[in-house]
Amino acid sequence: MVARVSSAFDRLPIRTRLAGVSALLTFTILCGFALVVGSLTVHRIRTNFNREVAVAGDNLAGLLQVEVTGSYIEGFKLKIVNPPDLNKFASSEDASVRILSDAGAVLASTHGAPTSLGLSTEANVAGYRVHTRPVALGGPVGGSVIVQYGRRLSDLDATIARVELLLLLGVMAGTALALLAGIAIARRAMAPIAQLTITAKEIARTRDPSRNVPEPAADDEVAQLARTLGDMLRELDTARAETEATLARQRQFVADASHELRTPLTSVLANLELLAESLHGEEADAARSALRSSQRMRRLVADLLLLARTDVGRIVRRQPCDLGQIVVEAAAELGPISAEHEISLDIHSAPVEASRDELHRVALNLIENAVRHTPHGTEIRVSTGIDAAGNACLTVEDDGPGVPERLGGTLFERFVRGAGDRGGSFGLGLAIVRAVAESHGGTVKLEQTHPGAERPGARFVVCLPGLNLDDDREHHRTAPEAVID
Repeated sequence: MVARVSSAFDRLPIRTRLAGVSALLTFTILCGFALVVGSLTVHRIRTNFNREVAVAGDNLAGLLQVEVTGSYIEGFKLKIVNPPDLNKFASSEDASVRILSDAGAVLASTHGAPTSLGLSTEANVAGYRVHTRPVALGGPVGGSVIVQYGRRLSDLDATIARVELLLLLGVMAGTALALLAGIAIARRAMAPIAQLTITAKEIARTRDPSRNVPEPAADDEVAQLARTLGDMLRELDTARAETEATLARQRQFVADASHELRTPLTSVLANLELLAESLHGEEADAARSALRSSQRMRRLVADLLLLARTDVGRIVRRQPCDLGQIVVEAAAELGPISAEHEISLDIHSAPVEASRDELHRVALNLIENAVRHTPHGTEIRVSTGIDAAGNACLTVEDDGPGVPERLGGTLFERFVRGAGDRGGSFGLGLAIVRAVAESHGGTVKLEQTHPGAERPGARFVVCLPGLNLDDDREHHRTAPEAVID
């Protein structure tokens, strides 16, 4: 139980914990103070009440004058001479008075006085605090009369209740003030940390570790934390700069190496083609195998060169072109390797200002990716057009098994290959699609063709900023649907 309470307390914000502890300590101190002061006050009230009752009873006894009349033969009678007005005497304190003879006969009493108040000198009887005082009689007979003065204990209890209520209200008010003061102090104390938090969130949002961390004026733990964070951010900024410089050199190296490899690869390919045509038998087979490997190497070098150019921010020459026409050419190029699939084209004119070769690579990679990852005999649908926002869009969708969840977040990363890849790709195709789309200010996204189905399929949509043409040009030219078997 204690562990659960401690765990719940630890999960509270620091401000709440500081204010709560402050209020709890104040409450404990005030409770102890109230108990001590309350006990002393109640004792003093009771003592004063009892003393007032005794003094009032003695004063009343001093005012009485009793005469004894009669004789031994006729009998003696007690008579109060000039009796005081008992009701008036007792009304100021809401008291009751009874005057008794030795035999217990009531000589006088106030209205509503109890029938019996006992005979003890000081006692609590029938809800009254009673003071009994005998008054001696002079003369030949002697004896005494008994004066009883009583006040209601309910008056005493009401006074004590008011005192206790005031103490309770004082404790609660003091605790509430301590809580408010604790919240204010905690907020003031936590203000520098809150400022550090805001700065840290801003740094996380902008990813700019070069920002300065505000330091409090006081040289305390918070200031030490601020200095530590500042030192850490400066080191991170230095490390980031070094990393970016290293990556820039690596990208430059890849770009330069890929560019320089193109020339010798072209020469190797030309020589291997001549060898494959001039040789026979096993030697020709070996030459053709080397030619295929060199062609794959040239494709890899071209892919790496394209990615390297986008990494270093190199922009190739761009010119107005039609995305629809480029897609038709790419689909025709893939005709020989897509014989087992049916590629349906729904092409609408989609003018853009872009690198024609790079868009050709995008269309080629998307269609080839669909061919590699879908069963034979399925349909691949390719369409182009202008969306409502004026963007030129290319859509390639299939009826295959779709993209596994485990690849959803890394599908457009480099060297990521699906389990169903039958083409022996390098895993750079979709990475090139995203790099080209983003370098042209566009986007690429993946959707499911048939969500919830056994074969949900995949739909890749590439959108690029459309090109505004003159009003006399036809913006939406529809080509007849083509089917490439």
